[in-house]
Amino acid sequence: MKKLIIPFLLLLALVLSGCGATKNEGTSTEKETGKTSENSGTITYQSENGPVEVPANPQRVVVLGTYAGNVLSLNVPLVGVDSWSKMNPRYKLEGVEEVTDESLEKIIELNPDLIIGLSTAKNVEKLKEIAPVVTFTYGKLDYLSQHLEIGKLLNKEEEAQKWIDDFKTRSKEAGQEIKAKIGENATVTVVENFDKELYVFGDNWARGTEILYQEMGLKMPEKVKQTALKEGFYSLSLEVLPEYVGDYLIVSKAEEKETSFMESETFKNIPAVKNNRVFVANAKEFYFNDPITLEYQLEFFKESFLGK
Repeated sequence: MKKLIIPFLLLLALVLSGCGATKNEGTSTEKETGKTSENSGTITYQSENGPVEVPANPQRVVVLGTYAGNVLSLNVPLVGVDSWSKMNPRYKLEGVEEVTDESLEKIIELNPDLIIGLSTAKNVEKLKEIAPVVTFTYGKLDYLSQHLEIGKLLNKEEEAQKWIDDFKTRSKEAGQEIKAKIGENATVTVVENFDKELYVFGDNWARGTEILYQEMGLKMPEKVKQTALKEGFYSLSLEVLPEYVGDYLIVSKAEEKETSFMESETFKNIPAVKNNRVFVANAKEFYFNDPITLEYQLEFFKESFLGK
């Protein structure tokens, strides 16, 4: 079996030298990255590449990858986002332009006051001529610490931390209810289809995995733990899928992709499928791990497991 990268979040692994998203190890505000000092109308954000003077109250933000939901959740206006964010039905992006790190002219026309992107972004020096640029290395921070960093950058650290604390509490409570219903030792598997491939996920590659495994403490099948926990994901064939499926199965389903695997006898004969323990989500709504997506994922799991 071969390991392949699937779009957006997984594509990043090709250029991150094998760096996957880290597990939730806390959201301490004492890290050097993210400390700020204020000037008139600006703050100095200590990015991973050094200090950057950014607006204290940004009003025209361009996000070139991954972090659009974080910005939206903090009620900061967006004027441009990447294509994967643009297609997310959970984001309210009416009037927001689709851009890339190569569409410099369009970004100039948008007149941004802040540009946020990934460390792998192209044309960073040219983008800096348009507006202050802050980039993050995907996976360098766990998903909650990453949101806190976005909060610091946008001068909304207190709001970000308040949401993090509340979300962790609510997720843990939901997890306790779910385990009380399905059993402490019940296992859950998360899979996604893309380009005629199937992928199973560890505990840190979005698709709700952070909630299920990190916050709720639900168990992962041993086969998944052995193959996907370290890298975050693992590609497999339909023939061996039954070996990876636990007592419950979450399918992040890309509707426009090959989905006939769900009509196969192999899939239908999986015990979780036969026992009606399969919950299907729209992949476009499950790709990310920002607060907007996480809130939806939490409600999806509560409804799926608990019927509420």
